[in-house]
Amino acid sequence: MDFSTGYSEATEQAKIANVELSHLSIETGHFYMKDLTDGLEPIRTQFRRVQKLVDLYTEATRAEFGNSARVSTCFLIDDYFGPNTDPTEVLAKILGVAQEYGLTIDYLAREASCWESPQYVDGQPTGHSVPLAEMIASWIVAEPVPATTGGRPPDVESGWLCNGRRSSEYDSKQAMQLSEYRPSEELGRREHSIFLDVELWNENIRKDGSKNIRWSCPYLASIWQLLRLGMVRYDGGPVVQPQPRGTGWPERWWEMPSVVQLNPKAAPFAAYQTLSILPQSYLKIEHAVRMILDHVHLDEELVAQTLARGAREGVEIPRELTRRLQHVFINEVSVRPVDGA
Repeated sequence: MDFSTGYSEATEQAKIANVELSHLSIETGHFYMKDLTDGLEPIRTQFRRVQKLVDLYTEATRAEFGNSARVSTCFLIDDYFGPNTDPTEVLAKILGVAQEYGLTIDYLAREASCWESPQYVDGQPTGHSVPLAEMIASWIVAEPVPATTGGRPPDVESGWLCNGRRSSEYDSKQAMQLSEYRPSEELGRREHSIFLDVELWNENIRKDGSKNIRWSCPYLASIWQLLRLGMVRYDGGPVVQPQPRGTGWPERWWEMPSVVQLNPKAAPFAAYQTLSILPQSYLKIEHAVRMILDHVHLDEELVAQTLARGAREGVEIPRELTRRLQHVFINEVSVRPVDGA
């Protein structure tokens, strides 16, 4: 599928708007929807540790950038892969346990909004959504692999992206004449290759013959990082603008804004750098996220604007997105209650 048309000029034809930035955005965990519907203990176990880590990294950020350093927290809901759940029930669990452990969640975001982001004007939905996943796909530039046969479609059209040369890239019409197997090879490797091949999306055929794109978790998570870094614009303006929490929750996830601001006094949602506190099961996903982001070509004016903004505040920002990311993966070692205690 070709994503190259319709989006590449979106920011080039309009003045790029500034967005407010915190010094650090902390993701306070992530759960698969089935974990959120199973019970409270998995949430309690994670939030008990996360609260201490949030305090630790908030203190470290203020030690680095001063007591006025801006730190915001967020939580991403897995509604893209679990849309048929009750928002009221799920959010009551998340926010209830967070309050139980004194964990402040400033912003609540929906993963499905990394696919399509509903737009708001003056707090009201416009009925228009930005096809965010398709737009970002048009920004991905695969690494050129020398001396390939051209027998495989470009990465973004195939739905896959890798950090090097696949073993299949050595194939030719005379594949049977190859004298030995050649393994996959990482481009820019050091002594040895760490080859990674990531599925960005796949296509499902509906009963009526039409095609439906299913975006992968690593790809949506990479868009999530771009939003948290404030590095996405559409027609010059920010794609995501946090909306204040209203009274109650809607019956369906898609009726919620992309990002809901729970804390009226919160520092800005987007930040110069991000920290994601996640279960260890997300390590592979975040490895894939970093590789994807290394292949995203950002608007140069937007990059320059962000670097200049940081410089005015005495913050040195690397151009490479992945050098602005931090991760903490929580293990499952914990205190075991003593029998009879």
